[in-house]
Amino acid sequence: MSTTTEGLEDIVATHSSICDLDGKLGKLTYFGVDIHDLAHHSTFEETAYLLWHGKLPTWAQLEEVQQQLRTQRSLPDRILDLMRLLPTATPPMDVLRTTISALSAFDPNPQDKSRAANEQRAIRLTAVMPTIIANWEALRNNREPVAPLSDVSHAANFLYMLTGRMPDEHAAHVLDLALILHADHELNASTFAARVTAGTLADMYAAITSAISALSGPLHGGANEQVIRMLLRIGEASNAESYVSDALSRKERIMGFGHRVYRTEDPRATHLRAISQELGQRKNDLRWYDISRKVEEYMKEQKKLNANVDFYSASVYYMLDIPIDLDTPIFASSRIAGWTAHVLEQYANNRLIRPRAEYVGPKITEYVPIEQRG
Repeated sequence: MSTTTEGLEDIVATHSSICDLDGKLGKLTYFGVDIHDLAHHSTFEETAYLLWHGKLPTWAQLEEVQQQLRTQRSLPDRILDLMRLLPTATPPMDVLRTTISALSAFDPNPQDKSRAANEQRAIRLTAVMPTIIANWEALRNNREPVAPLSDVSHAANFLYMLTGRMPDEHAAHVLDLALILHADHELNASTFAARVTAGTLADMYAAITSAISALSGPLHGGANEQVIRMLLRIGEASNAESYVSDALSRKERIMGFGHRVYRTEDPRATHLRAISQELGQRKNDLRWYDISRKVEEYMKEQKKLNANVDFYSASVYYMLDIPIDLDTPIFASSRIAGWTAHVLEQYANNRLIRPRAEYVGPKITEYVPIEQRG
């Protein structure tokens, strides 16, 4: 058997037109459109359309997809009933995984496997993801969920459902930008999980349930939550260097640094760093940005590691007053656009994903009858 690569590092597993990631140059594009251009000019809805259709929409196409997303935001009553049955201590990612799986039972036409039907599923799943997250935040705090709005953006609606108050324009823009930056990232663990499941011709709900399961792990989507908890422990910028130094001496991992692919700065971190600073200035409280900068400078100097997308998204979400354990679900509510795009692409040119393992166990083990085993 050929040489193996643990973790499939740098192994090309499929051909894809969706996301181009150049780790050496720190370049990220969706269907050739640079992430910096999307960050400066686009919206999450437009970015989702790009991922699903491979091209930027016209005004008419954008208005159509915006309207489709807005009309699909509500959850079936029986899904809400299911959520009410869950213990309030259930982690939000577990609720998200369970609820998305259960939604398959409410698909209006489950036997239709056409591209058009799966595009509608992609829209439906993208639309309801923020509703699930916001509803769970209400239910676990003994509040009635806030019904979604049908006349505001994806990001503004999420913040509204989460708090019951209309967010200001800047907060909605910040979240919209974060959603764009997280929307896709080639064959990361959760996307690969979705494609493996889709490769068996399981339905889209099953594929997305697999993706959510993979994202819930602390080495993938959970990193931003760990970053903000670290910043809270540090407390002040003056404590940052000694904290990180002590943690590294204990062989602890500093979350939010390094990347399997990037060898330079993660282009998404560039934008999130600026947003973190801007939010701090608007709130007249730069503490979380200042701590982050000190940690980043120390890690770059001592370990030659760059901040990744998780590092500054942590302080951004915290300054938007988003509960810490919702950081990863918000990641999912963005990445659902990319996940579903990859599922659509997998279905379009499907081949069952079945890699091999290099066996390293004993070659021959004699079977000993149970009565003779010591």
